[in-house]
Amino acid sequence: MATIHDIARLSGYSVSTVSRVLNQKNHVSKEAETAIKKAIEELDYVPSEIARDLSRGKTLNIGIVLPHIKHPFFSDILNGAINASFLTEYHLVILPSAYDEKRELGYLEQLRSHAFDGLIFTSHGLPLETLATYQKYGPVVCCENPYEVPISAVYSERSMALQSSLSWLKEQGYKKIGFFFSREEKLSATTRETLNAYRSVFKKEPETTYVKTGVATYAEGYQKAKEWVDDSVELEVIFSNGDDIVAGARQYFLDQGLPVPYLVGQENQLSSQLMSISTNDYQFQEIGKKAFELVLKQGEIEQISVPSTFMLRETKKN
Repeated sequence: MATIHDIARLSGYSVSTVSRVLNQKNHVSKEAETAIKKAIEELDYVPSEIARDLSRGKTLNIGIVLPHIKHPFFSDILNGAINASFLTEYHLVILPSAYDEKRELGYLEQLRSHAFDGLIFTSHGLPLETLATYQKYGPVVCCENPYEVPISAVYSERSMALQSSLSWLKEQGYKKIGFFFSREEKLSATTRETLNAYRSVFKKEPETTYVKTGVATYAEGYQKAKEWVDDSVELEVIFSNGDDIVAGARQYFLDQGLPVPYLVGQENQLSSQLMSISTNDYQFQEIGKKAFELVLKQGEIEQISVPSTFMLRETKKN
């Protein structure tokens, strides 16, 4: 592979003069420019992107850490970030993590070694405190409410929709409410916020038999609904972590010829619109967009909350 030194030898000009031509700087004679460009063409020289990154002090790469994309929370945030990136010169690099702390730490170390200009963590296995310590090497943005942790963040103000939807359920007289979650409360900010809202509205702990974790897809929603029926758990409501997920549960009840519980989904997806399922809209695509915009800022720590809405689509019990 040809180098800048090869161009200098072939053209008969110094490395500094060749560099000025490559970087389209002035103060180079027409004769020198012609000879150097001829040498570049003969050698089929391609500038090193790594060298260019070093010279300009940035890579134009933003990493977005995703544990998986089974759940719309992650795919919607990703879509929002991608749409925002189209308006810039930056490249969005997908970094799969599966909540693996060692892998996430590796991405943070790559930020430290300037492989990325910033990182967006849609979710994480490492503690937020660990993510925060790497902000001295470049912007790190998380997609949850960090509370007391000093880290940049864009997050949905879920409590607005959660309080509205759970209060409405209580007003309707519903008591036996089943929940779908991706992860356990101790591991997931979303699960914690939802259960805390339930405690606030209903003034009690949810029964353990009504809480299902490890649910992130239509098929898993279908399977968990089957488990409830098999265990003779009586439900009046299924409060889900996704519209497509609760659609899976709905289909199980229909397939068995059983009454469908009242359904509350999440994300305002097409499935809830078509089936007239009430949903909590957390505006995840907007979060992805704002997270990308925030990671490009080289300044103080900033935390942005995005409002959420309870979208009531049904007013009658099934």
